[in-house]
Amino acid sequence: MASLLWYFWIYSFLGWLLELAFAAASRSRERRRRCLLFLPLCPVYGLGMLAVLALPPMGRLGQVVFGGLAATAVEYVYHWGCERFLGVRFWEYGRVPGNLRGRVCLPFTLAWGLLTWAAVRFVQPGAAALAGAVPAAATYICLLVFTADLACSLWFLRTTGDLEGMRAAGPLGF
Repeated sequence: MASLLWYFWIYSFLGWLLELAFAAASRSRERRRRCLLFLPLCPVYGLGMLAVLALPPMGRLGQVVFGGLAATAVEYVYHWGCERFLGVRFWEYGRVPGNLRGRVCLPFTLAWGLLTWAAVRFVQPGAAALAGAVPAAATYICLLVFTADLACSLWFLRTTGDLEGMRAAGPLGF
């Protein structure tokens, strides 16, 4: 169970880094920090990778196809939940071809497929080694910090619906 938490946190952090890189490359203010938490974590990436890791072993093409579909399904449900329960939309794909209600789109599904294959192939061995090396006490402390952040973030967004305030309060203003 502790390994799953660490996988979630590792991939959520890597997703946060990916969001920063995408924001820098696209130079679009609206695309900055589409994360739920104040911490430098994007939970949709962590949840997406947990779904991908739950898939049975398969070849490269199967990993790309089913990994992309699993990540996209998580992305859709995550977006729907944030919209329904918090009243916020972290991203909007309405103008992207092949979108489904602006929550997911074909170009990103293809990107998720390639990224999930690369993550399973190249990142997961290191993530597994790291998760296995963390002492239980550190896991509990991180879980307490994560839970406090989640509670504060959910309260803030539910109360204010202010994504700009969330972005400004996040690490480094991202």
